[in-house]
Amino acid sequence: MKSIYEGKAKILYKTGDSRFLIMHFKDDATAFNGKKFAIVKGKGRLNKEATTIAFDWLKKAGIDTHFVREISQDEILVRKVEIIPVEVVVRNVIAGSLSKRMGLKKGGKLKFPIVEFYYKSDELGDPMLNEYHIRVFDIADEETIEEMKRIAFCVNDLLRKKFEQADILLVDFKIEFGRDEEGKLILADEITPDGARLWDIKTGEVLDKDRFRFDLGDLIEGYEKVLERIRCVS
Repeated sequence: MKSIYEGKAKILYKTGDSRFLIMHFKDDATAFNGKKFAIVKGKGRLNKEATTIAFDWLKKAGIDTHFVREISQDEILVRKVEIIPVEVVVRNVIAGSLSKRMGLKKGGKLKFPIVEFYYKSDELGDPMLNEYHIRVFDIADEETIEEMKRIAFCVNDLLRKKFEQADILLVDFKIEFGRDEEGKLILADEITPDGARLWDIKTGEVLDKDRFRFDLGDLIEGYEKVLERIRCVS
C-alpha cells in the first residue's frame, strides 16, 4: 500500500478506490511536540477500538463521520476527505493549556463547555487561533466555522453522556473536520485517549495520554481501563 500521509499516531494509505483510505493506528507515543517519544506495543490496537466505538455512537446519533468499517486490529476504512487544517478542542473541565493560560487549578468544572481552535501545524506547534484568524487567512469561512462549532457541541453532548455511563469524566477532546467528495462537512480523524482527557469519575485517576506525558502510570493499563468500560456502553 502507498501511504499518502503520516502523522504522530496514524498513517493513511491509498486503496483501490479513490473514495476511500485505510487509516493505520501506530504504536508510537509522542508528547511535547515530539520531544518525548516511545513505542508502546498495543497502543494502536486500543486506539483503533476506541475510535470504532466512538464513531459507532455518533453514527447511531445521526452525526456523519468519515468512518466506514473496521479492517484489522489496528486499521479502519475511512472516506477520503479534504481536511480543514484546524483542530477543534472542546473543554468541559479546566486542564492542560487552559489551566496554564488562565492560572486556574486543574479539575474545576466549567459553567458550560467551550470550543477552542488551533492551527494544525506540527512545525508551528499547533498555535491557538480565533475565528478572525480562520476567516482572514481563508482557512474556513464563517458558515463553516459555525457548523464546526455546532457539530462539536453535539459530539460533546453525546460523548459526555456515553463516558459518564462508563464512570469516566470527559474533561476535553480534540476533533478535526473535512469535506467529502460532495463538499459536505463531516467529522474526520479519530476519537481516542490520545486526543481526549479521560478521568475516572469517582477517583480522578487519569486514563489518557497524560499518563505518558507526565509519567502518571502505565499507558496501556489506562487505555485498557477505558476500553473495558466503554465496550459495555450501547
